[in-house]
Amino acid sequence: MSRAKIVKEEIIEGDTTFFAVYIETENASQLFLSEGADKLGTLAVAMPQQQKLLGPPLSSVLLGDRNMMIARVLAELLAQKTNKIGLVSVFTKSVMEKEAVPILRKLLEKILKKEENKT
Repeated sequence: MSRAKIVKEEIIEGDTTFFAVYIETENASQLFLSEGADKLGTLAVAMPQQQKLLGPPLSSVLLGDRNMMIARVLAELLAQKTNKIGLVSVFTKSVMEKEAVPILRKLLEKILKKEENKT
């Protein structure tokens, strides 16, 4: 059995830095996204959708309420792209959710592309 893979990344938008810490284990992918410093934020989990089943992905917010929608959407996206349980934490303090969505999604894509190039 292999050990967990850990990837760190950041993006600067304007004068704000957004950080990502990605931890991939055999059965799950965890992504911690934050503004300004590495922090735990609103936490959501999603299960990957079975290929032959129709309907919405199974997801839920476990902790927090400030960034519920973005955490849930990104957890679903992470689960879909990795085909593993997706756990996403989103912490923002000055950026509104609407502004944070494209930035954090870009950060998620950057992490996954970097991880994909390693294998």
